[in-house]
Amino acid sequence: MGCCISTSSRSSCSSRSNGETVSPSCLRIVCGRTKSKRTFSDHITTLQHLASLPNRIFTNGRSRSSCIFTQQGRKGINQDAMIVWEDYMSEDSTFCGVFDGHGPHGHLVARKVRDALPLKLLSFLHSHESKRNGPSTACCNRNPKSDGGDSEKDGSMEDKVDMLWREAFLKSYKAMDKELRSHPNLDCFCSGSTAVTIVKQGSNLFMGSIGDSRAILASKDGSDSLVAVQLTVDLKPDLPREAERIKRCKGRVFALQDEPEVPRVWLPFDDAPGLAMARAFGDFCLKEYGVISIPEFSHRVLTERDKFIVVASDGVWDVLSNEEVIEIVSSAPTRSFAARILVDSAAREWKCKYPTSKMDDCAVVCLFLDGKMDSESDYDEQGFSSATLQSNHSGNVGESDDGQISEPSLQRNFTVRSSEENTPYRRIPVEGQRNGEGIVTEDQNWSGLEGVTRVNSLVQLPRFSEERPRT
Repeated sequence: MGCCISTSSRSSCSSRSNGETVSPSCLRIVCGRTKSKRTFSDHITTLQHLASLPNRIFTNGRSRSSCIFTQQGRKGINQDAMIVWEDYMSEDSTFCGVFDGHGPHGHLVARKVRDALPLKLLSFLHSHESKRNGPSTACCNRNPKSDGGDSEKDGSMEDKVDMLWREAFLKSYKAMDKELRSHPNLDCFCSGSTAVTIVKQGSNLFMGSIGDSRAILASKDGSDSLVAVQLTVDLKPDLPREAERIKRCKGRVFALQDEPEVPRVWLPFDDAPGLAMARAFGDFCLKEYGVISIPEFSHRVLTERDKFIVVASDGVWDVLSNEEVIEIVSSAPTRSFAARILVDSAAREWKCKYPTSKMDDCAVVCLFLDGKMDSESDYDEQGFSSATLQSNHSGNVGESDDGQISEPSLQRNFTVRSSEENTPYRRIPVEGQRNGEGIVTEDQNWSGLEGVTRVNSLVQLPRFSEERPRT
């Protein structure tokens, strides 16, 4: 629907502060040429065995430059999913993402997106490569530093890079949502997932996100102290542009009295489902009423002062600030255990700050930008092996190591409130709750709520079937 279209924030392929032109890795992407000799057909061959790829991890463990960890909360099955895929499209590229499911089948939606979205992005990038296999690929042979008078051309090339990646992210997210809508065995009508996806290629970061999962960057300031830079925006329903779009599409946005800091999206004719985010995969009961799956896209050029990236679900950000996360990861005794230590810290904070609440699922990806991890000797000194890390607290209930998913029981799914918890409740309008859009202050890094229903992404299921005509 036209009224649900949103324009993502503008971002350009910026030059470095010292006046360098667009980085060579940017140019390689535009022209579809990389220093890797592997072709897209090679990828297609290996994609048939995704779960066995040595450079793709999706359960608790580590890779050459990252560690990942997830832990089930106390609301039922773990609905978080995560992935790191090194050598993603070339030898210097890495894909990483975190996906936080919600609703009765949110765990399945998150895992489906985790497996399919990277392939769709890869496919659209390859499609662009195929179209450019002609005279226009001569741009690959030009030296970006050859002539100081080519600044205008360099700027044009930067724009082309940005447009390519923006288009690839937009198309892949759209195709992902379309696949979920038509999936014969996965009901996404009142289930969905967030997504924070990052592709690091050389010194470039390309990012797309929907929902309220978050990515941050640890970078050194002028005094050599680590500072936190938030890379994504938590797309909550009370952001002015999000609320405006939802209301324009006849959806409603308000918070409940017992959780005034959690604005939710509601159907125009029913106090359901109460989705706590403005953009998500799935959730098709709300797609006609302002909830969209169009990602916020951004591009950042890394410098030598940038050290690591942390991507996590809201189970972490609800109890830890950006600065606290940076401090925990940077002070971890070994990099291999940074993600696990962060999740353990979040679990302790849940018990301390919200003793009467059910802890949310947590998923963390830590990507170290220098490409280095601990040596095996350092790893063994901690008393753990790689196999131990991957087996302990996996949190992937119902999912085997080979990626096969078995249908788990949904008897303890608390993403939907029971009838006893739902009534009575009163609504609170969101007007005046936020003064700025996309601005994260120190006090906004986490929001405090009490009660056992905290951070449920859905309040209740609508009292109608998908076939009900819109009124």
